[in-house]
Amino acid sequence: MTSNSAAASLLGRQFKEIRTNKDLPGVSCGLVHDKNIFEWEVMLMINDDCKYYGGGNFRAVLTFPPTYPHMPPSLTFQAPIPFHPNIYSDGKLCISILHPPEEDEYGYEAASERWSPVQSPESILVSTISLFHSPNIDSPANVEAARMLREEMEGKHKDFRKQCRKCVRESLGED
Repeated sequence: MTSNSAAASLLGRQFKEIRTNKDLPGVSCGLVHDKNIFEWEVMLMINDDCKYYGGGNFRAVLTFPPTYPHMPPSLTFQAPIPFHPNIYSDGKLCISILHPPEEDEYGYEAASERWSPVQSPESILVSTISLFHSPNIDSPANVEAARMLREEMEGKHKDFRKQCRKCVRESLGED
């Protein structure tokens, strides 16, 4: 079995599991193209108790490499892209578990925090939802969002919250 077909077989099982998992609320997955198991369309429906993004429905594409599970997939949010410290302006999610399994050249992340074949689409999506609840401002992909959140946490103003609410409304087709 080639690595590509082994990856496809594993992804097929994981896709079926995630679609039938009742313990993963707020997540819906489908295939971008009906037969391409390497591209999943994901909808994250953030629950209302999330301080900044509550009630938002954010679309993303989870793209798996042919070398999966040895190398990580990427998760890219689709328009409207959430204004979030850990999401680049092009929609790509920046989270440690999606970084290749090697030493961090900047020394910020331990190798144990990075991708490992024990990760799964489910653990990626749970971690992504967790980031909506607790953004990481120490290593931001969106420096402006991190700055605004930091200032809001210091009590300076509510601009970050306003920007997030705007993103939530856009995700619901209200803006």
